[in-house]
Amino acid sequence: MQIDIPKTSKKRVVVIGGGFAGISLINKLDQKLFQVVLIDKNNYHQFPPMLYQVAVSGMEPSSISFPLRRLFRKHKDFYFRLADVRSVNTGNNTIQTNIGEFFYDYLVIANGATTNFFGMKNIEDAALPMKSIDEAITLRNSLLLSLEEALNTSDMQVKRALLNIVIVGGGATGVEVAGAVAEMKKYVLPKDYPDLKDMPLNVYLIEGGPKLVPAMSEGASQHALDFLTEMGVNVLLNKRVVDYQDEHVKFDNGDSLITKNLIWVSGIVCEPLKGFSEDQIGHAGRLLVDEHNLVKGTKNIYAIGDACLQIEEKYPKGHPQVAPVGIQQGHKLAKNLKLLMENKPLETFNYFDKGTLATVGRNKAVADIHKIHLNGFSAWSIWLFVHLNYILGVKNKIFVLMDWIWNYINYDQSSRFIFYSKNKVQEKLDKEENV
Repeated sequence: MQIDIPKTSKKRVVVIGGGFAGISLINKLDQKLFQVVLIDKNNYHQFPPMLYQVAVSGMEPSSISFPLRRLFRKHKDFYFRLADVRSVNTGNNTIQTNIGEFFYDYLVIANGATTNFFGMKNIEDAALPMKSIDEAITLRNSLLLSLEEALNTSDMQVKRALLNIVIVGGGATGVEVAGAVAEMKKYVLPKDYPDLKDMPLNVYLIEGGPKLVPAMSEGASQHALDFLTEMGVNVLLNKRVVDYQDEHVKFDNGDSLITKNLIWVSGIVCEPLKGFSEDQIGHAGRLLVDEHNLVKGTKNIYAIGDACLQIEEKYPKGHPQVAPVGIQQGHKLAKNLKLLMENKPLETFNYFDKGTLATVGRNKAVADIHKIHLNGFSAWSIWLFVHLNYILGVKNKIFVLMDWIWNYINYDQSSRFIFYSKNKVQEKLDKEENV
């Protein structure tokens, strides 16, 4: 069934994904030349770099979300459809979704990436990922429920499993989650859970390589390690997780660690779309594109952001899968589509790296800005400013800033609510009740 979108003399650009790359493209497209159809499985844009703050009760989900329809309310000839894309038919310029078929003149794939479990089924079934608002809320529920359950059991083995928080993945997200949980342990638990003082929360950060935040400088990595160690996080480097069985994380050297809270932030992979051949897909499911973000072997299909693998001299393995890359690619592609309509030469995309940031906790962060390396309060201040600038909506910016100020003054997160529907957390409780 063909979805009814009003026909126009303009070229139709169908964009899959309302993340940073997709919305940056749409905001820069010439509204006089193009009709835009945005397709996403959620009706909101979310801010992934701060999902961890939702997960540790430091922020409400609404503060880092923004309705897509509202975002483009003033755009002319714009249409949003809530749908899940199933396949692409390059032969007749259509995409198939769960609600029907869409025609396109130009297709832009910006559907981002999801958690990579590297084929480990047990971990995929049991671990708590953090790539969406839903997953962050599920993680928050699991952490809070574990504290509640730990109060109600006399079995020390069960209590230890509940109070061991194991985070796998020592990149920026893993470091941020570990630091946030450590601060929660220090400032929140003594006040809200004084009964647990004799059985403390233990935070473990597992990294398969020799250093934390491997994309950053040696100095930044060492400072991140020092900060986390000072905060009481057990950092285990050169430890590769290979399985999860009977509530034990299994390592490649035969060691294991008991936990009921396995947080998995170790790598990402692109969600596959049917319709592309193997020679069009690169590492981790990323679509191979040229210097104009055109998908290999196509004439009118583009990929930007996490979904694409573009090689340039400085990035022989592709660009880092971070928001600035997607934003810059979106802007460049919007310009190139206009140049294409005007029969003018297209411009090559070259990523301009403004720097890399990672926060560990209050007044603790690391920053690599070209040849300048910062840590501590100065890096933390830059992190706050940059992330506040990326958040959509004046109201959201104000709410986030107020949350940060309140938490900074009071050393307390105020969003410790357990809200859930039928998800992994509830299924776990049901299973335990039936045993």
